Amino acid sequence: MDIDTPRGPAVADIDEPAGEPRFLLVITHGAGGGVDAPDLLAVRDAAVAQGGAVARVTQAFRVAGRRSPGAGAKAQDEAWCAVVRRLRAEERFAAVPLVLGGRSNGARVACRTAVALGAAAVVALAFPLQGQGKSAVSRVGELRGAGVPVLVVNGDRDPFGVPEPEAGIAVVVRPGERHDLAKDPRGVAEAVAAWLTAMLGR
Repeated sequence: MDIDTPRGPAVADIDEPAGEPRFLLVITHGAGGGVDAPDLLAVRDAAVAQGGAVARVTQAFRVAGRRSPGAGAKAQDEAWCAVVRRLRAEERFAAVPLVLGGRSNGARVACRTAVALGAAAVVALAFPLQGQGKSAVSRVGELRGAGVPVLVVNGDRDPFGVPEPEAGIAVVVRPGERHDLAKDPRGVAEAVAAWLTAMLGR
């Protein structure tokens, strides 16, 4: 599905269960990646098996061929919100629980917009706790500011760090994984599926 946003067109690849969807997971890529990353595909498969509909969103900046959001968080969030609201306008997705998700930069976007979009929960894959370099600052405030339950799945070898669990923030640390979470995508998906079951019920 092509979706117009204030920052240009985005694309949502939608997979649905056999029956009526029990929830809608809208999930997106990192800054330089795409929606066919192994962990995103594995999470998609697990969520559909649970009866969820999954929209994998290629954000407007990636559709335009850029490797970073560029104009800043406000512009990126504006485009993302337009996509999610358009998906929620579909009758079959309007009343089911909304779960936002993303990997790396996409996880940050999901956290920042969860309250505004009425999300029930956020799945944050490879959340980049801090940037790299001398000016790196912690981004834990974005996790805390999500305003809904958040699941973080990070590798113990992630160079961007691993958040600590705290109230409202569950953290699953995958041994041997780096930032791409590519070693065992199925294990990542199993962790997400278990948490979604606990959050949303069977």
